[in-house]
Amino acid sequence: MRRQRAARPKVLYRLITKLVVIITLIACAVGIIVMQSTKAEKLKELAQIQKKAEEIEAENVELQRILDNDDMDAYMEKVAIEKMNYAYPNERRYYDTSRN
Repeated sequence: MRRQRAARPKVLYRLITKLVVIITLIACAVGIIVMQSTKAEKLKELAQIQKKAEEIEAENVELQRILDNDDMDAYMEKVAIEKMNYAYPNERRYYDTSRN
């Protein structure tokens, strides 16, 4: 009788230990999958940020070229026409209104 009582706790402890190990392995697998998907998202964000940084670098190079050439009048004219929609006094601008 004593052997049966002693055997029950050992079987119970083994069962609990196996369940804990299995649950831990499942949790680790889920964690790895989540981290991989997060890593993929962060890599996409990094690529976008690097692309934007390259665009800003190219713009900086263009602005530095303008500053080095002392061609500020041409730059101001370009900004006025492109960004502020200014025009010369006798200039006519045509806008395509056929597309919405």
